[in-house]
Amino acid sequence: MGCYDCCIRCLGAVPYPSLVATLLCYAGMALFCGCGHEALTNTAVLVETYFARNVQDFAIMASFIKYFQYVIYGLASFFFLFGILLLAEGFYATSAVKQTFGEFRSTHCGRCLSLTFIVVTYILAFIWLIVFAFTAIPVYFLFNMEQTCHTVNILAETTPSINQHGWICMDARQYGLLPWNAMPGKACGMTLASICKTSEFYITYDLYIATFAGAGITLLALFLYMVATTYNYAVLRFLGRKGVR
Repeated sequence: MGCYDCCIRCLGAVPYPSLVATLLCYAGMALFCGCGHEALTNTAVLVETYFARNVQDFAIMASFIKYFQYVIYGLASFFFLFGILLLAEGFYATSAVKQTFGEFRSTHCGRCLSLTFIVVTYILAFIWLIVFAFTAIPVYFLFNMEQTCHTVNILAETTPSINQHGWICMDARQYGLLPWNAMPGKACGMTLASICKTSEFYITYDLYIATFAGAGITLLALFLYMVATTYNYAVLRFLGRKGVR
């Protein structure tokens, strides 16, 4: 057997759906964890600087941010191991392995393992769908803030009266970022417009968009894992019915 034939057989034994899903999962989690961590840090600076004068008003949010940053570290480690396990399961269960290695066997243990991966992947995809929805909240908040700033700037250029745009505000308390008794808790008029012109605002906005995109890529990877694991289990069931134990 020549080198070319060996390469072709090796490439044929690669579970490409699982491989693509693993690469997407790692790319998505890198965006989600890296950008999410920095976005939370910048959010703490923005809220503490412009929306909360009292340290006690910001204490709960600061504790939540620190806690969630530790959760991000755990998610990165978990998905790294989970991707390796699913990729290994794909190599084990792919039909190309049977075609390449004639001694391949479909055991009861292998089928149970594949079924376990299916259940775990479906549960994880459902949980991550919720995470994906929650990552849209800060993007929605900052998008509204940017549009509000745009409105303030238009009114400031067209009307000389301060009262025309001084009533336009963004209240961080409405989004649960601060308690209702926090002062000032909101930014209005030209103060709000000046916040939107800072580099911290645009960096935080871009980081949350990247975090949202990373969560979406990870969700897509989980859907591909669902398809791959279901197919792998079907292959093993088919081999079992044929009497290949």
